[in-house]
Amino acid sequence: MVDIENILSDLGTKGNLRHLVHAGHCGGSMLIGGQRMLNLSSNDYLGLASDAEFYADFLRNSGLGDYVMKAMSGESVYGKCIPEQFLFSSSSSRLLTGNFSIYEAVENELCALYGTEAALVFGSGYHANSGILPAVTGPDDVILADKLVHASIIDGIRLSPAKTVRYRHQDLDQLESLLKRHHTACGKIFIVTESIFSMDGDVTDLARLAALKKEYGNVMLYVDEAHAVGVRGRTGLGVAQEQDCIPDIDFLIGTLGKALASAGGYVVCTKAVRDFLVNRMRTFIFTTALPPVNILWTLHVLKRLPVMSDRRDRLASLSERLREGLAGAGYVSDSDSQIVPLVAGESFKAVEMARMFQRNGFYLLPVRPPTVPEGTSRLRISLTASVTGDDVDHLLSLLPKK
Repeated sequence: MVDIENILSDLGTKGNLRHLVHAGHCGGSMLIGGQRMLNLSSNDYLGLASDAEFYADFLRNSGLGDYVMKAMSGESVYGKCIPEQFLFSSSSSRLLTGNFSIYEAVENELCALYGTEAALVFGSGYHANSGILPAVTGPDDVILADKLVHASIIDGIRLSPAKTVRYRHQDLDQLESLLKRHHTACGKIFIVTESIFSMDGDVTDLARLAALKKEYGNVMLYVDEAHAVGVRGRTGLGVAQEQDCIPDIDFLIGTLGKALASAGGYVVCTKAVRDFLVNRMRTFIFTTALPPVNILWTLHVLKRLPVMSDRRDRLASLSERLREGLAGAGYVSDSDSQIVPLVAGESFKAVEMARMFQRNGFYLLPVRPPTVPEGTSRLRISLTASVTGDDVDHLLSLLPKK
């Protein structure tokens, strides 16, 4: 057994010990210790999770609101069959008794949005990333993965029987040289990347990856769009839509728990791949499915996603305003998204900077090792469409001098 006490002590000494915070939520703000702070650490990029009117629209249009009101009035509704889409638990995996029709409605909606043959919904983005690669790769395959892919993808890679090579972050020239080296001596090559990286906010050239795939016949693309779905592309389908390469991506992973304000993850793919995952993907087979009422909410969001361009435009404008302000104050980053890092260096510096912003009404948290490399601890400013231009300007006015 690991030495728990010494490890915890060492984490505390280095400023890397984490704690769960007791907090309340009100709109786009956090309520902690009697203080109200603007939440700039959330992944609620479109501001949907804190939009009371959007919730009210769901209750009205889904029928759930009427059902609850009848129950509260004492009208006899519980002696009958509860509408399956209102159930708070699926009580089973989808391969047993948990495959409700609302799941298929969401997957059909995803297919219609992306123009793909098939889609499959998972319990989380983590389930998707940790389960797909182990299922579809073999010992003769090679995974070429960006150095900074998410921990969930790394766990999937570790469970995979394929050989893995990590290329330098966003170094597509090195990736191409690795393709030249490996493509004739293996089965399939899986290029694995994110479209927007969660710690740096930088955007991948997916169009170039698509071109590389076409040049080498045995290449498959695996792209995690967790931080891009909802906020990028004409109808919110992510960077792949923005760069016009959705058909070139073999495994396009999205999350439902960030900009889409729900829970779960998904892949859009071919029907053959979907059928294979249903039969071989352990994180799909051996887990209880998400509650149907949660999937009903997901369907509500997906159907309205294409007409949320005003939120996407507002978020893009706010993000540019923040990035320009930070650059003007001497803080340089590679961000080209709503995720903007403020690198402090050592963990204690990041903790102190976070406390300063919190004292001034901004809920920002330090991101420390092992999430980021030693010496690159930072604040991860995560903008949402509910933030205002005045909020951004106030934040910039508090920046420590470089």
